[in-house]
Amino acid sequence: MTQKILVVEDEEALAFGLRDALQHSDYEVEICLDGLEAMNKLREGSFDLMVLDLMLPGMSGLEILRTLRDENRDVRVVILTAMADERDVLRGFELGADDYVAKPFSPRELVARVEAQFRRRAMDSTPPARMSLPSGIEVDLARLEVHRDGKVIPLTPREGDILEYLVRNHERVVTRDDLLLDVWHYRSANVETRTVDIHIVGLRRKIEPDPSKPTLVQTVRGKGYRWYA
Repeated sequence: MTQKILVVEDEEALAFGLRDALQHSDYEVEICLDGLEAMNKLREGSFDLMVLDLMLPGMSGLEILRTLRDENRDVRVVILTAMADERDVLRGFELGADDYVAKPFSPRELVARVEAQFRRRAMDSTPPARMSLPSGIEVDLARLEVHRDGKVIPLTPREGDILEYLVRNHERVVTRDDLLLDVWHYRSANVETRTVDIHIVGLRRKIEPDPSKPTLVQTVRGKGYRWYA
């Protein structure tokens, strides 16, 4: 499922620029140019994350945050601010914001902050210790075992880490860089290595009903991998 983002920004050129950058990263994006419209959209629809300017006509960003908290709405929030007074940013955090970006900023920085929020949300949910997959295949992550065709096939610790990461991030495409940074813990993903591809092939051999036609760990051409169970 594609994550849905609401961009609330009254500078029209910036709002549309952010929409284009986020859509390029495969997010579904809607735009609001004032606070009251944003609050109506939040009540009418479901959004996974909101990019929220604090200075808005109709209803300020802080008022929106306060209303979200009062209504117990579950949406991650990255606030945008050009304010020099850090007290407004701190107030935003007190009202439930998850991160902030100070103007001016590059669209790439904003996209990176958004991606970090989705990774953080995924890490908040733990995959079940035992998973039932198609064709009667059972995976025991706690024991690092795959049970199939009456046999027990061991998973390597790295294969277990990859599988857990893919399951946690099932709502998005996981890139090679994500795996190198978050699973292998490389300091930089700018390295020449085929270790990700090799480990994915090994994992598929153990958990896919038909490894030659993978349906669980699917390749998203030009992007990375996605868990489809």
